[in-house]
Amino acid sequence: MDVRRLQWGGFAIAGLFCGLAGVLFAFSKGSISPEVASVGRSVDGLVMVLLGGVQSLLGPLLGAALFTWLQDLVARETDYWRALLGGVILLLVLLFPGGMAGAFSRLRAPLKREEGA
Repeated sequence: MDVRRLQWGGFAIAGLFCGLAGVLFAFSKGSISPEVASVGRSVDGLVMVLLGGVQSLLGPLLGAALFTWLQDLVARETDYWRALLGGVILLLVLLFPGGMAGAFSRLRAPLKREEGA
């Protein structure tokens, strides 16, 4: 396999989807301003990946769904939702160091052994 070509291909596909996401975001909001791309938004993406798990492809998707659900749930309850959400995320990271995908795979492993035996 030509690793360099594969890396460039992956980079091009990622750029294509990022551009498409930007176009759809601009279309849905009607305009774009620098405040939209704040540091908090960058940290949100990192938190989504850490919540879901870094070692699987499904992990970041699970993390994004969980983060969005938690954000919606916590933001309705308090004005200090970022602090409360940070505490919840810290608790989840301590309880599930491999992310949610890692926790699901650990739960599924004994079930697979029982089926195979």
